[in-house]
Amino acid sequence: MSDRRIIYVAAFTRALATGVACVALAFRFRDLSFSDAASGALLTAGFSGAALAALIATVAGDRLGRRAMLVVLALLSAGGAAVVALCGGVWTVGAAIFVGMINDRSRGAAQILETSILPSTASDAERTKVFAWYNVLQDAGMAIGALAAVVGMFGYAGLMVVAAVLCGFLSRGVEAPARTERVRIAPETRSVLWRLSFLFSLDSFAGGFLVKTILAGYFAKKFDASEATVGVLFAVTGVMNALSHLGAAWLAKRIGLVNTMVFTHIPSSVLLATVPFMPNFWVAALLFVLREGLVEMDVPTRQSYVVAVVRPEERTFASGVTQLVRMGASAAAPGIAGQLMTFMSASAPLWAGAGMKIAYDVMLWIALRRVKPPEEGERERGKEGEREARRS
Repeated sequence: MSDRRIIYVAAFTRALATGVACVALAFRFRDLSFSDAASGALLTAGFSGAALAALIATVAGDRLGRRAMLVVLALLSAGGAAVVALCGGVWTVGAAIFVGMINDRSRGAAQILETSILPSTASDAERTKVFAWYNVLQDAGMAIGALAAVVGMFGYAGLMVVAAVLCGFLSRGVEAPARTERVRIAPETRSVLWRLSFLFSLDSFAGGFLVKTILAGYFAKKFDASEATVGVLFAVTGVMNALSHLGAAWLAKRIGLVNTMVFTHIPSSVLLATVPFMPNFWVAALLFVLREGLVEMDVPTRQSYVVAVVRPEERTFASGVTQLVRMGASAAAPGIAGQLMTFMSASAPLWAGAGMKIAYDVMLWIALRRVKPPEEGERERGKEGEREARRS
């Protein structure tokens, strides 16, 4: 099996586990009688652990070995989930969630390493499609995992062990080329990364108000939705996420990566902001599903854009830095969201997250609309040549 296929299968398996966790964790907190504030703090612990792992992957992933680190990350998650399933103390659960990097997103340190590997398996023209399928499989896994949430945290642990085994079969070709000195980051790369890091941190902070464990709690509290109902809802949204990635790859070829990110993301935030005004669960769920059909079209395009605007030897660093700021920003938000739900309303995190995401999209378009990846630059030069030929 090729390295790309192993990464695809491992990412799918990891997403299956995460789909289980995003529902099972919310109901595990309820069974343990944790308050909204405590639950938010525990989610922050999971994102904090993921952010620490992302930092290690960024600064040392290539030296430690990409394959070995992917295996260790999966095993740590498996161990953390087993402790959550067996123990009930808030501090013990918090420590396990931190060490296991357990959160409702399968994207973290593993993604930094995998997105550094995948570009070497495709041409520039095919790169965005490769990332689209990578994300399709993750969202499909999330959808199926949400349906299987009844297996609980032990199911999560078992799936992470499977992911570790799969990553062990990656070839040595996935490793970074051996170097005698540190990679020097070009000044133009630093300039782009500063802008990307600020913008992505805002987007991710907003997204931290909307993690699926909080949304599961929201639908349970506001509409008295059961665990099975929320699981089905998240399964449907996972399918919508998966289909949207393929649409993003098609759209990006026609209007560009940055335009695809922005002009699909803003409508999704508007849809999210309307959910709290709906009279019942089914209308709210319909709008939420429509929102999920748009919200992740920026994911493969963002991944493709980051690795396209830097040199190949800078990809792990660039992917790591941008992912690290996203994880760090995400870590801060769930605790705040828990406080908003406690002292304001269950809907407050949805409004706050939607508003910040719209602001992010506007700033992203203003800042990066003229910074083109190689394939778009070639396309524009080709069009300009055709125009010159017609004029002459």
